[in-house]
Amino acid sequence: MSTVFIGTSDFAAAVLERLAFAEGHRPALVLTRPDRPRGRGQRLSSPPVAERARALGLPLEQPERINDEAVVAMIGALSDPPPTVVVCAFGALIADPLLSAQEILNVHPSLLPRWRGAAPIERAIMAGDEQTGVSIMRLTEGLDSGPVCLEAPEPIDPRDTYGTLAGRLQELGATLLLRALDERPPFQEQDERGVTYAEKIGPADRSLKPTQPAQELERVVRALHPHIGARLEIGSEQPLGVLQAQVADDETVPAGQLLERDGRLLLGCLPGTLELTEVKPAGGRAMTAAEYLRGHGLPGRA
Repeated sequence: MSTVFIGTSDFAAAVLERLAFAEGHRPALVLTRPDRPRGRGQRLSSPPVAERARALGLPLEQPERINDEAVVAMIGALSDPPPTVVVCAFGALIADPLLSAQEILNVHPSLLPRWRGAAPIERAIMAGDEQTGVSIMRLTEGLDSGPVCLEAPEPIDPRDTYGTLAGRLQELGATLLLRALDERPPFQEQDERGVTYAEKIGPADRSLKPTQPAQELERVVRALHPHIGARLEIGSEQPLGVLQAQVADDETVPAGQLLERDGRLLLGCLPGTLELTEVKPAGGRAMTAAEYLRGHGLPGRA
């Protein structure tokens, strides 16, 4: 059974690669978002799915609008009946006419109905969840509210970052997707009583506020590493990127103060103390706290 794959991110690219090498499910077409200017130089850059599709020799299209009639016609012309459409981390709303043209399977990295929405992996870590997982669902008009045919849990280790957890979930997601395509298990409606929403990560979510508990801030750092990054506002200075941190149970620092003690960079929280172990100054490289203190000195108060 041929497929059409729609996705954008690194997570989606990993699932695409598994699908490409699965017997009978190699995508007849990959759809992703157009190339966009990125970075300080605003150089035109392709989405990870586009790069992976080219490397795999898969047919690729990057329409400006995924919901155009032309996209529906493109898919319908591939075979009769049309191939199965799979969506994974596309990052834009899929609506009519594409949505109603045929069944669309969605690979979603959470145990639905918990963490519907744009940032389920990050939100699960931030909330201190002990487990998450992957659900294979049928796409509907609602936000990740369609019926689920397969799901499987994945424990969240207290040391997990977005990177380590996403790596396991993308493997789990690809495995479940292939099972769904091969076995066609029945769909079950979600229990609306357990719904939570994983809002997109915004600037405020990145900011480490010492008015929050150190334990919560440590989870924020892990949830945003390595793809987005947490940051600490330090007065009039440029924000300090925080790549790794840990709760310092052996230290007490007044809330809101950033201090150096024996080469350690400590932030007083409410309650607790957060030790910043790896940081990235604006325009600089990643470095240990000790390296930062030797080269920059102690910044202003947090």
